Amino acid sequence: MSQVNSENKRARKPRETRRRMLEAARELFVQRGYGATALQEIADRAGVAVQTIYFTFGNKRVLLKELADVSIAGDDEPIATMDRPWFQEALAAETADAQLRLHVHGTTRILGRVAPIIEMLRAAALADPGIAELFDQDTDPRFTVHTTAARSLATKPGIRHGVTAEHAADLLFGLLSPELYLLFVRDRGWSPDQWESWAYDTLSSQLCSR
Repeated sequence: MSQVNSENKRARKPRETRRRMLEAARELFVQRGYGATALQEIADRAGVAVQTIYFTFGNKRVLLKELADVSIAGDDEPIATMDRPWFQEALAAETADAQLRLHVHGTTRILGRVAPIIEMLRAAALADPGIAELFDQDTDPRFTVHTTAARSLATKPGIRHGVTAEHAADLLFGLLSPELYLLFVRDRGWSPDQWESWAYDTLSSQLCSR
């Protein structure tokens, strides 16, 4: 049994080290900016050799991309947002209102992780064209997620008469945005729970029948 525990501990160690490096990068990138942060500083804060960062991520750009991906997902599992249990549970909800409530809740949790780094990511992409290439996609992944949710929402009992999937997607994309989240939570001092309640109430009034 001790051998099994020892093997499990050895298997967990690289993953825990990776998480420490990502957390150190998040803190320093947000505090100082991407360009002003050296990999050696990240290594020092994470308690690793700088060579460990190079071995794990390859370079600073890939480290930033990994940080963004983990912030969206909430973990380092290679599972797309639309394959995540919370999203699938929302799609399976029987009514439009039930799906919307679950969708807003799941999205709020993502925004809580992503919103604090969104401005840093944009500044980094402007300063380094190579970063923009890592994130460059024909369609905004966030819009793709909300469009998939909207198409399901539009078929459910309780959807407001006349609401199309396209209109629902626009409202989800616009209201559940990191910019609006930051405006209320960071700038106006709302709690995440207050913001979630407001977002659900606002979207429900537009998308669900009463």
